[in-house]
Amino acid sequence: MKAAGVIGGLGPMATIYYLEQITKMTDAKKDQEHLKILLESIPDTPDRTEYILGKKTASPLPAFIKAGRELASLGAGFLTIPCVTAHYFYEPLCETLPIPVLSLCADTAKEIAAKKIKKVGVLATWGTIRGRILEQEFETYGIESIYPEPGMQQLVMNIIYENLKKGTFPDEEVVHRISHSLLEKGAEKIVLGCTELSLLKKKFQLTAPYVDLLEVLAQKTVLFSGAPLKETYQDIIQ
Repeated sequence: MKAAGVIGGLGPMATIYYLEQITKMTDAKKDQEHLKILLESIPDTPDRTEYILGKKTASPLPAFIKAGRELASLGAGFLTIPCVTAHYFYEPLCETLPIPVLSLCADTAKEIAAKKIKKVGVLATWGTIRGRILEQEFETYGIESIYPEPGMQQLVMNIIYENLKKGTFPDEEVVHRISHSLLEKGAEKIVLGCTELSLLKKKFQLTAPYVDLLEVLAQKTVLFSGAPLKETYQDIIQ
């Protein structure tokens, strides 16, 4: 099996949940059948959204490159980054590093397209939205992205920065209200387009119509490593 190198800490709780998902999805009967994971947690990386929006000039890219090179030198066979906004830097990162980097954005778009879904609601940071990080991947497959109205989008940002990044959770009713506004616009699925939003699915046991990017990334990590994937996780989007 190939060892997975994880550039994590963006944010820390999302990384922990991602590692938990990998472990749950691996069809292992003993410790030795789980894949090897090398983690570089770099929470001190400059904020991705602030850089994309032009609010800060410090680029996160050098930190990503440094972590990626260190993980490769330790024996990682490929890299993953459980942070959607970090994928704004995906292409220059791939061009610089000596090992493959999985793309949770591209892989999620493929999975959604395989279900013949043509319109999705996206809950994400302003950085992901303005950088068209998910939108451009969805467009490749003819999938339309729908975003919350400005007032609702501010609620999404509050959930990410004022709740989840501070270790708390919003009122579940707020989550459903935002999601319902997108479903009313014709969204067939709601994409949790920030990996910290995946924590909402765990906390509130959200089911369909939500698409969890961390679940997709965890599945692809297990498969790419060569570890056995549990049959129940073969079809990641219901």
